[in-house]
Amino acid sequence: MKFKSKMPPALAVKAQAAIFLVVAGVSVSADAQNTTPAVALVPVAQGLDHPWAVAFLPQGQFLITERPGRMRVVSASGQVSPPLAGVPAVAASGQGGLLDVVTDTAFARNRRIFFCFSEPAAAGARGNSTALARATLSEDARSLQDVKVIFSQRPKVDSSLHFGCRIVQAADGNLFLTLGDRYHRKDDAQKLDNHHGKIIRITPEGAVPPDNPFAKQPGALPEIWSYGHRNSQGATLGPDGKLWMHEHGPQGGDEINQPQPGRNYGWPVITYGENYGGGKLGEGTAKAGMEQPLHYWVPSIAPSGMAFLTSTRYGAAWQGSLFIGSLKFGTLHRLEVAGGKVQREEKLRQGNGERIRDVRQGPDGLLYMVTDSPQGRLLRLQPN
Repeated sequence: MKFKSKMPPALAVKAQAAIFLVVAGVSVSADAQNTTPAVALVPVAQGLDHPWAVAFLPQGQFLITERPGRMRVVSASGQVSPPLAGVPAVAASGQGGLLDVVTDTAFARNRRIFFCFSEPAAAGARGNSTALARATLSEDARSLQDVKVIFSQRPKVDSSLHFGCRIVQAADGNLFLTLGDRYHRKDDAQKLDNHHGKIIRITPEGAVPPDNPFAKQPGALPEIWSYGHRNSQGATLGPDGKLWMHEHGPQGGDEINQPQPGRNYGWPVITYGENYGGGKLGEGTAKAGMEQPLHYWVPSIAPSGMAFLTSTRYGAAWQGSLFIGSLKFGTLHRLEVAGGKVQREEKLRQGNGERIRDVRQGPDGLLYMVTDSPQGRLLRLQPN
């Protein structure tokens, strides 16, 4: 097989040995299997240190975050730049570090990016929290300029777990940010006086939109959009412009939700999972006033990364599908969605067990992924 993408010789060798995805069907009909296109994983770049997110730059370039605290530009031919200057200090421990990044919808005009990270407490204090910053990518793409933190999760706690940290920019320019419950503070997810286990919505300047559901409610933090979440590492806009997200359950019970303003999604009161090691957690799977997930997994797949495919690059059968990566199994999941519900699920297995950390649709209409390891890779899902 020949690949048309331009890449350095070392990567071209790997491309020739690209890993073909095979269907390991879950509730997949014969018709669905027959329409699965022939695709291959083509390496674009490698040698990345625990990459967490990929965003797309002009001229086929990519912007990559590495969890230890570095941001790099990858060229269209797969060359990886030195770390960009100007990245703030991060609390790079456990699940924390430099996490998501997105380009502003007006990037062509303003070169603005948004990124989130685990922000250490001030000097002399303990703790950390998820923060959202904006910056300008320099014209030579070597540094971040005018860096400003526009949101910091409150309160900071001494934990290296459950930061959440996926960013979505809506059509109106406002930003959604997913925030984890910080693990030991799971009960905070049901309280509106903190940011743990929440999704927040702010303007690109960090202000509170006046139509936020709790903007005028005494005792509630005005940035909150929805609550009762555990740890969301995937979020995206649907074809209809609405926010979708998934979140890690405990032992079982990973969920897909479509967060509505002011709604309570139940964690840790209701869940389809259980305590680690077994045993009931919460009050059951349903309770009045708490939302049910659109879809859930038992056992857990440890979802990360999430993208709707709007292009027809893989044929009409995949257009409109929701793609989600699995950290636990190294699989790519394709979900057929209709009427706001998941109708069918198909597993596309890599075969080598790489942890899929992010999934995005590129400007070329193709799907891209990054894999989470000390020698992480940027991969393109290439139609044959």
